[in-house]
Amino acid sequence: MNPASTGASTVVGAGSSVSAVSAVSSAVDSRMAPGGAGYRRMSCALFLAGVATFALLYSTQALLPLISGDFGVSASDASWTVAAATGGLAVFVLPMSALSERFGRRTVMTASLGVAVTVGLVVPFAPSLGWLVALRALQGAALAGLPASATAYLAEEVRPKALVTAIGLFVAGNSVGGMSGRVITGWVAQEWGWRAAVGVLGVIAVACAVAFRLLLPEPRHFRAGSLRPGVLVRTVRGHLANPLLRRLNAIGALFMTVFGGVYTVIGYRLTSAPFSLPQGVVGSIFLVYLVGTVSASAAGRLVGRLGRRGALYAAGGTTAVGLVLSLAESLVLVLLGLVLITAGFFAGHAVASSAVGKTATEGRAQASALYQSAYYVGSSAGSTVGAVAFHAGGWAGAVAVGLVAVAGVVAITVAGSRAAMRSAGAVGVRA
Repeated sequence: MNPASTGASTVVGAGSSVSAVSAVSSAVDSRMAPGGAGYRRMSCALFLAGVATFALLYSTQALLPLISGDFGVSASDASWTVAAATGGLAVFVLPMSALSERFGRRTVMTASLGVAVTVGLVVPFAPSLGWLVALRALQGAALAGLPASATAYLAEEVRPKALVTAIGLFVAGNSVGGMSGRVITGWVAQEWGWRAAVGVLGVIAVACAVAFRLLLPEPRHFRAGSLRPGVLVRTVRGHLANPLLRRLNAIGALFMTVFGGVYTVIGYRLTSAPFSLPQGVVGSIFLVYLVGTVSASAAGRLVGRLGRRGALYAAGGTTAVGLVLSLAESLVLVLLGLVLITAGFFAGHAVASSAVGKTATEGRAQASALYQSAYYVGSSAGSTVGAVAFHAGGWAGAVAVGLVAVAGVVAITVAGSRAAMRSAGAVGVRA
């Protein structure tokens, strides 16, 4: 915070002013920065939290063909095991963010992971599709305490210049969790079925949760807020009135619509003609998530070179090219398309989510929660609509849904560019 914003004088000769400036500098310097031991522990802890979150949240996605066969249901019915989890998260992320404002980010994240991994150990024993969907909804609701609280924790504990990179590492953990969960479940399911695969994933998530709690540093800049409904409503209303936050929320939802739709039905396409791949190989296809790890981690550098809107254009364009390539009947081109879709999605998500943390100066947990809610609504919509489109029109139908969503991202970003130019023009006129 600069002296002008605090009202402190910049005259060095005044002893009180020197103390004020020193206090402000000390407060800024006490935040974590790359290279410090606390930053490394924090990065590792939140990386593992990201791994556990995406591994659990999408644990059934690569197994949908097996679940369809086991319960004798269609692709659109089986897709509810994914949509229920992401929908539960979308509904509960705002209430959980309010709890994190009162009880602390680390406390809420720890409790959320604890409940989610416990449910994860029960999921393999679901006796019917209805029970499986219900347990997955509960698991998603429990995981709701992670995303918004993690982003708020980073915004409070990490220096602003390192925020995009720090959030990128958390998102990279999401990509590793999504990738490892699908690869592991694919090979385990090929030998022992989908129930054993989900059980193995639950055990891995338990290990991640324990390591997360041991590694995450105690927050130093958290200030407890109020749980009064009126305060929460005013905070949320203020965020919803911010046009930039509304645009970022919509961008996150649309990017996730593409991603959720593609990865919900890709297993059906690859296990069918002309590819007819075995379940283990289909699970290994998700190794392309490693590309998302790299692109999310590099989001900070991308914003530095292109600016936020330029980075969003690049992410949307990359995703669109990947969708078009995936229409080919060549397995190599389909894989290249998945690589580009994954790279574009994770870069766009990291850019948009970090911009939310920078834009919201108050009620950061609620701002992050609104973004995460929109993001996972997009995931549920993508999973459901993508499965319906695939059932009606094959892979081309799923790609059409994705291209419409990318067009929405571009349109919203163009609107943001125009709004910024109008704002700059108005400032120039006043000057």
